[in-house]
Amino acid sequence: MKKIELFFCSLGLWITLGACGNDGEVTKKDLEKPTITTEGVVAEPLNCSQYLQGDTIRLCYVLKDNIELGSYNVEIHNNFDHHSHSTDAGECELDSKKEANSHVWIYNKDFKIPTGSTTFVADERIPIPEHAQAGDYHFMIRFTDKAGHQEIKAVSIKIIEKKD
Repeated sequence: MKKIELFFCSLGLWITLGACGNDGEVTKKDLEKPTITTEGVVAEPLNCSQYLQGDTIRLCYVLKDNIELGSYNVEIHNNFDHHSHSTDAGECELDSKKEANSHVWIYNKDFKIPTGSTTFVADERIPIPEHAQAGDYHFMIRFTDKAGHQEIKAVSIKIIEKKD
């Protein structure tokens, strides 16, 4: 009988300790989405921003999470067909619809965030190719926390043809 009591006591202790993290504290489950804010920075790009071919787009937003940050991705693609997934209020003036040519600009890059961070300033410089096809584009930042929750910020930008 003592062996059975000892077994169940050990099992209960094992289950209790299994619910704790490495430091002995109960592990918190991350149920909140991360946020992309402009708090304390001059945010860029903003909806309807315009850039010349060959210029640089500065990305600057604050990424926050209640438990731990993960990574972020920046995607830039054309909006020549006038589709929408902007997360900012307000419409930008669009050029006429058109077909993409061989100089259409597509950008897609993943960025890492230091492990253990709960706040991070995403501050990158993204060069626009000299001969990128001019027109309407979407600039999207996808931010994922360590638990896999995602937040997206999408703005419309325009690439203007550089006159020599």
